[in-house]
Amino acid sequence: MLSFLKLLTLIAACAIFLLFAYTTTAYSLAQDAELASGMTMINETSSLANISHSRSVRQALGAGADDTTDDTDDVDPRDPRTDDDPTECSQGLVLPLWMPQKNITWGDRAIRGFVYFILMIYLFVGVSIISDRFMAAIEAITSTERTVTIKQPNGEKQTVRVRVWNETVANLTLMALGSSAPEIMLSVIEIYAKNFESGDLGPGTIVGSAAYNLFVIIALCMIAIPTGESRRIKHLRVFTVTAIFSVFAYIWLWAILAVISPGVIEVWEGIVTFLLFPVTVIWAYIAEKRLLVYKYLDKNYRVNKRGTVISGERDAVEMDTEKGRHGSVPMDADAAAFEEARREYIQVLTELRQKYPEADLEQLEMMAQEQIISRGSKSRAFYRVQATRKMIGSGNLMRKIQERAHSDLNEVKAQLNRDDDSDDEDQPTRIYFEPGHYTVMENCGEFEVRVVRRGDISKYSSVEFETQDGTATAGGDYIGRKGVLTFPPGVDEQRFKIEIIDDDIFEEDECFYIRLFNPSENVTLVVPQVATVMILDDDHAGIFAFSDSVQEISESVGIYELPVMRYSGARGTVIVPYWTEDDTAKAGKDFEPVQGELTFEDNATEQFISVPILEESSYEKDVTFKVHLGEPRLAPDDTNTESFIDRFFGDELLAQIQEVEKKKIEDLDELERILLLSKPKNGELSTVRIRIRESKEFRATVDKLVAKANVSAVLGTSSWKEQFKDALTVVPADESEFDNEDETEEEIPGCFDYISHFVCLFWKVLFAFVPPTDLCGGYITFCVSIIVIGLVTAVIGDAASYFGCALGIKDSVTAICFVALGTSIPDTFASLIAAKQDDTADNSIGNVTGSNAVNVYLGIGLAWSIASIYHMSNGNTFNVEPGTIGFAVALFCALAMIAFGIMMYRRNSKKIGAELGGPKSKWVHGSVLISLWILYLIISTLEAYHVFKI
Repeated sequence: MLSFLKLLTLIAACAIFLLFAYTTTAYSLAQDAELASGMTMINETSSLANISHSRSVRQALGAGADDTTDDTDDVDPRDPRTDDDPTECSQGLVLPLWMPQKNITWGDRAIRGFVYFILMIYLFVGVSIISDRFMAAIEAITSTERTVTIKQPNGEKQTVRVRVWNETVANLTLMALGSSAPEIMLSVIEIYAKNFESGDLGPGTIVGSAAYNLFVIIALCMIAIPTGESRRIKHLRVFTVTAIFSVFAYIWLWAILAVISPGVIEVWEGIVTFLLFPVTVIWAYIAEKRLLVYKYLDKNYRVNKRGTVISGERDAVEMDTEKGRHGSVPMDADAAAFEEARREYIQVLTELRQKYPEADLEQLEMMAQEQIISRGSKSRAFYRVQATRKMIGSGNLMRKIQERAHSDLNEVKAQLNRDDDSDDEDQPTRIYFEPGHYTVMENCGEFEVRVVRRGDISKYSSVEFETQDGTATAGGDYIGRKGVLTFPPGVDEQRFKIEIIDDDIFEEDECFYIRLFNPSENVTLVVPQVATVMILDDDHAGIFAFSDSVQEISESVGIYELPVMRYSGARGTVIVPYWTEDDTAKAGKDFEPVQGELTFEDNATEQFISVPILEESSYEKDVTFKVHLGEPRLAPDDTNTESFIDRFFGDELLAQIQEVEKKKIEDLDELERILLLSKPKNGELSTVRIRIRESKEFRATVDKLVAKANVSAVLGTSSWKEQFKDALTVVPADESEFDNEDETEEEIPGCFDYISHFVCLFWKVLFAFVPPTDLCGGYITFCVSIIVIGLVTAVIGDAASYFGCALGIKDSVTAICFVALGTSIPDTFASLIAAKQDDTADNSIGNVTGSNAVNVYLGIGLAWSIASIYHMSNGNTFNVEPGTIGFAVALFCALAMIAFGIMMYRRNSKKIGAELGGPKSKWVHGSVLISLWILYLIISTLEAYHVFKI
């Protein structure tokens, strides 16, 4: 805020100084004019006396012929005085004229000039605030998105949201229009106010604004960059095109004013001037997309630190590639942009996880979304709105970013939950077993089977079931069963029981099946429609193994419970050792290493190994580690030193087992093989590979949040209630520059914030009636705002004319020195903010040349086209005095070439290498640019008062 106040004070001091200087000059000129007028009146009185005497003599001599002598004196064609009072002002278009206008003392004129000056400043504040609404509407329009399907390098298709508007086209059309709307509207309105005759205020404001933008804004941005840092124009081709067209615009003005048809603007000249606007836009688009001749220009490729291919003609154009491939092929532009945003989100999330290890994932996601929105690519409209809100006490956009991030996260989470809940509702009625596999002990007695119904459960459904033999037989191992399950409306599951027969015979594990069939109408049986039931013999110690050789888990699982199965017996207490082993997943980074023993109690068939999985919040992750099972052993008896086998089998049986173990497996008979099953041992799957993948929920969350990370959303409003709340609330200006990641206490509005708020309260409440940007995509806000800007600009035009008239300042001087400065102040602060926050110079100075070109082609081209057509329809010509305007245009073109030369020197210099910032020489170059602006003002003013004659 301190730097903002210093700059504001400096500009105000300059304005007051210029006001005082022009007042003094005007007073001096007026005194000279009064003296000259007095001498003229004496001469005229003497001449009239002589003429009267001559006529009397002729009458006395009887002269009958009329006197045909021209009694009028020659009048200086440049003398603006046509009335009795040479300083009398004419009535404006909207603002009433301050009466009386005759016999006014210079003290009264000074007071009137001061009042008009304050009024102009207040009107400039008002037009800046309504331009804020206008730019928010433009941002809402240009941020419109469409859904496209992109193909990843691995062949995977993905749906992403991309902007409809091209960035270059948006910057040169709607963005430039929003930035230059007051100047353009002033030029058009002045033509109408002067009955379609030319004036100096509109064209002078456009030319003066162009000079201020090119010299002062670039100089301030150049100096504002901290020492040691620099900002370089990224889209050099577009900047070159707009720079050429901006200079050509003023050369074209000079040509049609002084060369082609001096003093007359023909219809075709006005139309061609206007049509150069779309030509500029199209040519800049061609340059950006490397179409026509640009695709044949040399391209230098290199790989940056991120492994990204950089291509361009001395400017950096990033092209994302598929990592890890030889001869990488660039992605589609939409895919590359989305992938870059996604990588940045993951990087920010990783940094936040390291900084706040105790925070949960949802908090980190919200913090990451805040930073992504604040760091995201910002348009010229964003910086213009931010600058205006800082000036009027409504500047804390960070608060709106936080609210937007929280809203986005809640919306995404709710959408994911809705998607999960609606998956089944959108499907037809389905019936199946859940689970599809049951493992029971031989001595369990009976167990329960569960059948579920999914999809539409609002109707009555039924299905039949029956058991089928496998290796287990009905009547010997279980009790067979057959029946019908009914599902009344709203019921989503049914259960039934199956009885298991126990025996004392050593045997292998056996299984049987339960089948669903004959469903009712509109019901579909889906897998698993057959359930498998495994009966474990409880007379053996058991075999221990994992259920699968590979287990795939999500990194967000937290503690993964790895199941270890016990089958082919479950008698006795058995201890099974286990441990983890690194593979591509590393202990301490991807998981916590574990080592220990599992204890299976008597009749226990399943135990779990708890493995902590460390979550990195990776978007794409595929690493593995291993878990091994050691040789199982029987647990020792606490009351007897004999082992379980000694107690259960006896020495003779143990000897038989040991004897059988010496034989080869292929030589064992059925009884001997069953006998070996009585001893605990590992199965074939004693090692499992755990594959850690990214969380699908996290991936879906990232994709949706990245798609929503649109900084333009914080500029718009959704309701009139929100607009009036913002208008009546004092908000401290945000000085964090959107890159402060530390948590700070909420700032309290300062004195300057309250002063700015109450000074601007009238405008803020008035313009809160403008429709919100969420209405019809911002188009209604756009139309209403441009109308209001036109009305306020009409009042500014009248106030500026009255101001100059009261102090004896010509319209051309008022336009170049005062009106141009007032309309360009918001752009100044917008460029300064962009220069500090952006990594490139495109938003800070890259759009200056484009705005200058648009000002001429739209502001002057449209106004002069309308006036020339009007005069042609009335059989007249549209006359424009080429003097002051032509001189200002020629002077601007000459000084602009010097400014562009300085910028190109800085860019190509090895010591600087950028247009903005750099070493201490930036002060020298900035001072030169500001000196060029001051020189432009002085020479233009002297020419307007005919010190220089052209």
